[in-house]
Amino acid sequence: MDGLKKESKMPLGLGSYALAWSLGVPGKMPKKPLSAFEFIDMAKSLDLTLVQMDDNIPLHNYTTTELNDLKHHAYQQGIAVEVGTRKLETDHILNYLDIAKEFASPFLRVVIDAKDYEPEPTTVISVLKSVMPSFEKAGVYLALENHDRFTAATFVDIITKTASEYVKICLDSVNSLGAGEGVAEVTKTLAPHVINLHLKEYQIARVWHNMGFTVEGRPLGQGQLPLAWMLSCLPADCLSATLELWPAPEANLEQTITKEQNWVKESVHYWKTHFAH
Repeated sequence: MDGLKKESKMPLGLGSYALAWSLGVPGKMPKKPLSAFEFIDMAKSLDLTLVQMDDNIPLHNYTTTELNDLKHHAYQQGIAVEVGTRKLETDHILNYLDIAKEFASPFLRVVIDAKDYEPEPTTVISVLKSVMPSFEKAGVYLALENHDRFTAATFVDIITKTASEYVKICLDSVNSLGAGEGVAEVTKTLAPHVINLHLKEYQIARVWHNMGFTVEGRPLGQGQLPLAWMLSCLPADCLSATLELWPAPEANLEQTITKEQNWVKESVHYWKTHFAH
């Protein structure tokens, strides 16, 4: 557990991947999935003023009327919306830039890969160069999330070769374990470029037979995430922190959702107690 206390000027936002089971994961849909409107209401009930709607709330499938209703509802609740998506493909990203502008999102968080879509770095750079004039004109940043496939050095190379100040990093605290890199290494490499931090608590434990490890999620503050140190590494213009969670499934989906929502409450309480400015 991170024993240091460091107040942060960044607001904490509720990420849609903090409530993945509640919203529904492929093959495990609740009888009544949490709606985007209810997601906003939950953030309000936690006394938060920010949410991040990522690819498990696929805003591109909403009609213009539905998007306007959602935007109005967020405004009424006093909740700002950050927009995210998956699949770095030109038309898709430009469509999401329009959605980000509608919600006055300062950046668009993007996971590069999607099902059957894993572009090489050269293709990523080409796509970024093609869309950057539109992002620069709109004054919206594109925040690449470090995910499983690319190393931190590859992300830096992509940013350097794209050569636009509007390409930033959404730093996820755990994802790069899938690329064989630890939290400290990734943070030190990517910190200068970070505009948004994904807070995902984790615990690495050796299995009983000693031949391997498991990586599991925990409520914020109940694992190994060096949160105070990470915050100290971030640039002053990092705009926000976003809560995400990895709760392992319970015996049934209802119990899993209850656990997930309890973890959200515990995690928000931990942030407010130890880090809220």
